[in-house]
Amino acid sequence: MGKKRIVKTDKASETDVAVATDDAVKEQKLSKKHIDSGVLYVESTYNNTKVTLTDNKYNTLAWSSSGALGFKGAKKGTPFAAAKVGETLALKAQTLGVKEVKVVVKGVGSGRESAIRGFISKGINLTTIQDKTSVPHNGPKPPRPRRN
Repeated sequence: MGKKRIVKTDKASETDVAVATDDAVKEQKLSKKHIDSGVLYVESTYNNTKVTLTDNKYNTLAWSSSGALGFKGAKKGTPFAAAKVGETLALKAQTLGVKEVKVVVKGVGSGRESAIRGFISKGINLTTIQDKTSVPHNGPKPPRPRRN
């Protein structure tokens, strides 16, 4: 529970007082921004899934990860955790007024697809999906053979 703040209206007398919590104030601050379209970055590794929502100028609006939701250890890399990350970020996007997103996926983890499915399950349209997973050309130099 946050601190309580007393809000007085112009027409009301001192006896009519409305109480607003910090949560309501935070929701008002989030809803001031209104973005129609954005870019959704999904970084999926074997150990974790991170999802970031930006506007079209690539300024970060909201982010979440499976570790931030309370998953620990090997459960962070599961598709279930990634779907939950997508759903929570979609709720944040709805408060900002996002209607459509482009998706940029990076990484080889198991949460790539399920994070996107969790995000679009809340009714936000998907325009394009782009894969930016880096592929090594030749890899690191192998170690020298052992000497006896």
